[in-house]
Amino acid sequence: MSDPKYVALIDDHTMFRKGLAILINLFPGYEVIMDVGNGREFIDQLQPDHLPDIVLLDIHMPIMDGYATAAWLHANYPEIRLLALSTMDSDTTIIKMIHQGARGYILKDADPKELQIAFEEILAKGYYYNEVLTRKVIQSIHMGGQDAANVLPRLTDRETEFLKHACSEKNYQQIASDMFVSERTVDGYRESLFKKFNVSNRVGLVIYAIKNQLVQL
Repeated sequence: MSDPKYVALIDDHTMFRKGLAILINLFPGYEVIMDVGNGREFIDQLQPDHLPDIVLLDIHMPIMDGYATAAWLHANYPEIRLLALSTMDSDTTIIKMIHQGARGYILKDADPKELQIAFEEILAKGYYYNEVLTRKVIQSIHMGGQDAANVLPRLTDRETEFLKHACSEKNYQQIASDMFVSERTVDGYRESLFKKFNVSNRVGLVIYAIKNQLVQL
């Protein structure tokens, strides 16, 4: 029998965390070795000679939140697979967590089977992909750099301006107002960049821009 894969849980909702720990311990081949309420507790209790294979990380927590914890993990233990866990699925939240080192993103109301699949894929492939995060989107920021055969598409000044706005938390209506154009015109900029960047959603658009240093979050 192979050695178990170790999981650490970081979530400030104690009842949820404890219940999740029980669930994960029922998954064949997985064992929860730590469950804590925030990133600071995790760092204080982490044992370098007994590291988790997977960290399941909430985003909004007191003292040290998911963004700061993810950044610390990415800098100190990049080999640990980080799976973000949240009730939110906004573009900006996903983008920021991936940018800090998350290898996947799962919602708290996901089916337990999806969580088990997420564990298996993040260990086997390095990433977990679902309808929220496609393979192309999440790989684009972690693989770094651009294929030599590819050339950055030429953008108009207005497309560049729109791209900067798209990388913020503004919705498309707010972007149209700030650019003094109609929402239909903004839709045109968006669709044009989708085609130029070969992506299909706003997350992909922003990740492409970050990866190729067209903008910075």
